[in-house]
Amino acid sequence: MPFSFLKYLQPTHYFQLFRKNGTSIFPITGELPKEFLEQLEEERNFKSTKAIEYDLSWQALQKGYIGNTATYTSFQRLPLVDEYTFLRKYFHPGWVFYVLLLRILSFKNPFNELTAWYNSSDVNRSSYQREPIRYNNWTTFKATLVDKNPLISIVVPTLNRYPYLKDVLNDLEKQNYKNFEVIIVDQSTPFREDFYKNFNLNIKLVYQTERALWQARNHAIKISKGTYILLFDDDSRVKSDWITNHLRCLDFFKADISSGVSISVVGAEVPLNYSFFRISDQIDTGNVLLKKRVFREIGLFDRQFEKQRMGDGEYGLRAYLNGYINVSNPFADRIHLKVGSGGLREMGSWDGFRPKKWFGPRPVPSVLYQFRKYYGTKASILSIMKFLPPSIVPYHLKKSRTGLILGFVLSILILPLILFQVVKSWQLASKKLKEGALIEKLY
Repeated sequence: MPFSFLKYLQPTHYFQLFRKNGTSIFPITGELPKEFLEQLEEERNFKSTKAIEYDLSWQALQKGYIGNTATYTSFQRLPLVDEYTFLRKYFHPGWVFYVLLLRILSFKNPFNELTAWYNSSDVNRSSYQREPIRYNNWTTFKATLVDKNPLISIVVPTLNRYPYLKDVLNDLEKQNYKNFEVIIVDQSTPFREDFYKNFNLNIKLVYQTERALWQARNHAIKISKGTYILLFDDDSRVKSDWITNHLRCLDFFKADISSGVSISVVGAEVPLNYSFFRISDQIDTGNVLLKKRVFREIGLFDRQFEKQRMGDGEYGLRAYLNGYINVSNPFADRIHLKVGSGGLREMGSWDGFRPKKWFGPRPVPSVLYQFRKYYGTKASILSIMKFLPPSIVPYHLKKSRTGLILGFVLSILILPLILFQVVKSWQLASKKLKEGALIEKLY
């Protein structure tokens, strides 16, 4: 990333990595179109002109710039005070202090660190996400892709959630876009084939005896007939224009992937950046439309994540590294119920840093498998340090200030247990890395 201190707060973020063609995701500031550059705010507290330039680039991406401007292939080292200035502008002071402590504890010159931290203290926190880049012609855009009426294959794995699946299928019946098939991979016990008889949908039903989420999705994709794959969850609710808005997004931005936002009824408040278009830094397999050729070109889901976590995260990262355009689409939103039974909860942990048992590995080994595979050892350790403490407290507190403070305090109090869990996870991740990816090709 343009500012190196982001490695402490976002150690395993997609955008930390350059893509396979050697480019970053950050647009070269001097080449941004004038109409977009005018919507950015220049920060005068930076000491170097290069920091001002990088800040505008980062800001453009975060505020929703999506275009074909050339991107940086390298970043220059910035003055220490500019690194702290950047953090103060965009992050809570508590996180800035966290970075200061990490720097000092890692034997950086404490005088230089404290001086730079102090000299940046007059920087005001930005509310940049409240003024995102708007695409005003979206509302009047006539999508030729919708008119072409391509077949879409909607993939729904399900496990012991028939009451919620009924609402899912009812919502699909109400879609104003009609050319789709629904491939359901049912892993329920008992299996109720008669459940599907009364829906006015083109359902292709598969009964899978093994409870395996990524196997289910991979199999459904392999037997799909559509030119587009729409991945969906069995505990979701969507509006009637859901499919249409996914297709419109692909057409509007000439994108490969439309990542619909997921509004959870459990957990933290909805992020501000869920309200506007932007380059997505994730794929949520409960609500995403992809061109089928993406699977043909980079393969299916890695089954090293089976019965664990982050299979969708790894796929999104793989797509990013291969240069596919993935747009976060606020108009293809879903309500994610996150119901308390069925689904992944019956296969394993549904939160990457929350083991089901106190003496289980923390984080889930597949999480460290991904982090170590793509980002390396140092970034993986930084991710544990940042993301593990919030996993100690109840889920609904994990992103609150109280939850963060409590998490760090409890982590220190039960440090021996935490170390045991992390070492166990690290060892199991090492085994996965030794085995290698289990990625099947799509022909």
